[in-house]
Amino acid sequence: MLLRVPWRSGSAWYLRNGLQLNTDKSEALIIGTTNQLQVATASLSSVTVAGVDLPVADEMKVLGVVLDRRLSFDRHATSVARACNYHVQAIRHIRRLLTTELALTLACSLVLSRLDYCNAVLHGAPASSIQRLQCVQNTAARVVLQSARRSPSQPLVQELYWLPVRQRIDYKLAVLTYKIHHTSTPVYLSRHIQPRTVTRRLRSFATPRVCKLTTRTNFADRAFRCSAPAVWNSLLADIVDSSSLLIFKRKLKTFLFRHAFSSS
Repeated sequence: MLLRVPWRSGSAWYLRNGLQLNTDKSEALIIGTTNQLQVATASLSSVTVAGVDLPVADEMKVLGVVLDRRLSFDRHATSVARACNYHVQAIRHIRRLLTTELALTLACSLVLSRLDYCNAVLHGAPASSIQRLQCVQNTAARVVLQSARRSPSQPLVQELYWLPVRQRIDYKLAVLTYKIHHTSTPVYLSRHIQPRTVTRRLRSFATPRVCKLTTRTNFADRAFRCSAPAVWNSLLADIVDSSSLLIFKRKLKTFLFRHAFSSS
């Protein structure tokens, strides 16, 4: 159950913390598997919070991310793609007046920054959602390098040294896990990252790895406590052993870039 406001059965918590529930701008969102949603929506049309009945919405926008009941992020990908395409077309109109370096700077600041915003939540998202965002990046690469609209995009993305969308998601998760591994912050995420205990001394004994929970559904695999360990454990020992965040980022991008274009 996801709410715009903290879940409490009464209004005492809000009064103690100097808060007031705005019923006109508050709504509830039920998140779960298909079977769970069928049971919940059949018997629940509103949620009582602080003595107020809140309507149950089909989707909700939180900090710029559109959440839906199945966490498919299809509507979020559509929203991001629409915003990015607007800026791509704006750059296209003035591209002949710009140098390649300036066009690249504009594409990174106006397009890639939007693709990277909160993209860690897209790990394990449907391929259609990822492909929708990848098409935006491909178009931006064609505009920056002034290539034909139907020219192959992969060589252009590779020439600009851009990580594809799927690898950008893994990059964000890996960097976040590295920070948690070395600083234990933020606390609400660090408790989901636990070092793996080794009972036998194998060749991987000295490699820093974290525990990954065993789940039964793809829906559960997309949780941070599963996605972050999965990405972290897939990295080479030389990368996770980096002495600083700067070195880690450099090695990580090289690793992901080679993996993305290894077949090209």
